[in-house]
Amino acid sequence: MHKGYLKTAALLGALSVLLGAFAAHGLRKMVEEHTVAIFETGVRYQFYHVFALAMVAILYKDISNQLIVRAGLFFIIGIFFFSGSLYLLTIKVAMGISGLNWLGPITPIGGLFFIVGWLCLFMGIGGKLAAK
Repeated sequence: MHKGYLKTAALLGALSVLLGAFAAHGLRKMVEEHTVAIFETGVRYQFYHVFALAMVAILYKDISNQLIVRAGLFFIIGIFFFSGSLYLLTIKVAMGISGLNWLGPITPIGGLFFIVGWLCLFMGIGGKLAAK
């Protein structure tokens, strides 16, 4: 088992719960519902990929190859860029900060890391992406 990924998944999972509770109870008092929805999207995708990372950690015991390792790494990077950029966009709105327009384009880059992570997982398990 890849203990580093499992530990990271556990910490990111705890952070997901913490951020979700903050969105439900504290953030709603600070910003409009649309901004809360953006923040919750970040939390939701972080939580989805916590489970993906845990799956990678468990699969690593039986399928230990570079594609499996890369899948986990891409999931972590995806969380950082995708969810992290949505959290920062929310902070920007909550604090009335102008600028930081570069944050918007970061979100889809994180999404791309998620997609590549899933494809690495597929190929690492032994999937083939070939036409018949």
